[in-house]
Amino acid sequence: MNPDIRLILDLQDLDQRISAVQKEIAALPKHVAVIEKVLDSHNRRLEADRAALSGNQKERKRLDSEIQVQQQKISKLREQMLGAKNNEQYRAFQNEIDFCEKEIKRFEDRIIELMAESEPLDKAVKVAESALKKEKDHVDAEKKVAVQKTDADKKILDDLMVQRKVVTDQVKVPLLREYLRIQKKWKTTTVATDANGGRCTACNMSLRPQFLQDLRKDDQVMHCESCGRFLYFQPTVVIDEQGAAVGTRAEPEGRPLPIRRM
Repeated sequence: MNPDIRLILDLQDLDQRISAVQKEIAALPKHVAVIEKVLDSHNRRLEADRAALSGNQKERKRLDSEIQVQQQKISKLREQMLGAKNNEQYRAFQNEIDFCEKEIKRFEDRIIELMAESEPLDKAVKVAESALKKEKDHVDAEKKVAVQKTDADKKILDDLMVQRKVVTDQVKVPLLREYLRIQKKWKTTTVATDANGGRCTACNMSLRPQFLQDLRKDDQVMHCESCGRFLYFQPTVVIDEQGAAVGTRAEPEGRPLPIRRM
């Protein structure tokens, strides 16, 4: 293989690995953000359950206070009844007392309802607290793994960048410019393509017979006439019955030959 193409292939391989590691490093914070969002939903659920339970308890206390107020009114009314001068005044005091007693009964009934409602609310709070603790433990563990993975990936990335520098130092400047231009154009690091079968394997366009013949000579760096990517020729590998490569076979007139079993 042409040594320039070999370097381009090495550079491509390194760039693909660098890109994969960079994507993984970028994905880890997003992964942590997703699980933290789940944790936040557990927090909100717990806050809502606690608020509901707290509201229930406050309402019961308020009703208890209302009952005390009505009981105090009844006590005063009973004292005033002793000084009633006629039946009309007595009945008026009694009506007031009856109203207060009805209010007390209404408040007591509502307190009983609230007490019945508080049991599932209290249970919901305990369940939410347990779920929150489990989710928090999970998030903490995931964060720890993410930090460790990020640190490991950064070390891998640093090593790959060193390797890339070694390769780029060997690539001719004009060729490196071409590589970067093609890479930018196609938004990918796959810039060196195998033209086996008489077609560019990147854009799948057929190659002219004369172009293919020149490509087979492997004495110069060539580009696909359609997409502009680097091209190199790789002959068909001949495989024996045991699956071992026993040689290669060129393709006549730019047409692909099937793999033959010996």
